[in-house]
Amino acid sequence: MFINSVILLLQEILEAALLISVLLVITNLYHTIWGRSFVLRQTWIFYALVLGCAGAWLYAIVTPTVSEWFDYVGQEIMNSLIHLISLIFLIILSCVLPSNHFVDQPSARARLMIVSMVVIVLLAIIREGSEIILYLTGVTSESENVVPVLSGSVIGAGIGLSCGVILYYTLSNLRQAWAFRMCLILLAFICGNMASQIVMLLSQADLLPYTPIAWDTASLLPENSIPGRLLYAFIGYEATPSILQAVCYGLVMLVVMVGPLVRMAWPRILEKTKEL
Repeated sequence: MFINSVILLLQEILEAALLISVLLVITNLYHTIWGRSFVLRQTWIFYALVLGCAGAWLYAIVTPTVSEWFDYVGQEIMNSLIHLISLIFLIILSCVLPSNHFVDQPSARARLMIVSMVVIVLLAIIREGSEIILYLTGVTSESENVVPVLSGSVIGAGIGLSCGVILYYTLSNLRQAWAFRMCLILLAFICGNMASQIVMLLSQADLLPYTPIAWDTASLLPENSIPGRLLYAFIGYEATPSILQAVCYGLVMLVVMVGPLVRMAWPRILEKTKEL
């Protein structure tokens, strides 16, 4: 139970921590590069964290009821809806980079970015936090599991949060242009992972057709291994994804990577920072 708790908490916390780290770095980069004309206040993260924790607790409470909806596939449908809303706002976020004319409506763009970031983090905490709460309340119902589960959970959460902090400072210490580009690449992987999860959940709910397995790397790197779980948190690794999952993963990554944010980042961030 101790090792299982470490791995599960590490995976769940790491997914949210990486996303939050990337968004905070983007916030800092906007403020540094465009200055006061395009201010993003970091206080948005506190609203997202508070609302997310409250939402995770409520979602964990109603999960048994939700799971009975839609002929007992309610949880799959709700989780896919959470992923879909998060994905939409991530794509919106990737399309609101200030252009040469951003000074015309800087406050409007800033508000849209803040709303997008709050919704993204809020839903990530609801999704991951509710799973943690359900796991802890389930396994600690037996007294002999309390100590190993809680100690393992603390260690796993600590490692996950530490990885998020390390990523934040690593990206923050890069040159501005490359920090921005790395954040965009990570956002593309996060979006691809969400698209893959939506397909998987809707297939489990029989709302999307099952397709053959695209590849099988279970013998090389099992999903349940520690490296496999860490790769899942980073890039959504699956040993046996379906063809539809792989296609949606790639298409969504392509949408983000050819979107306005990326197309403008390479030449214009270079021009703004004059660091490369």
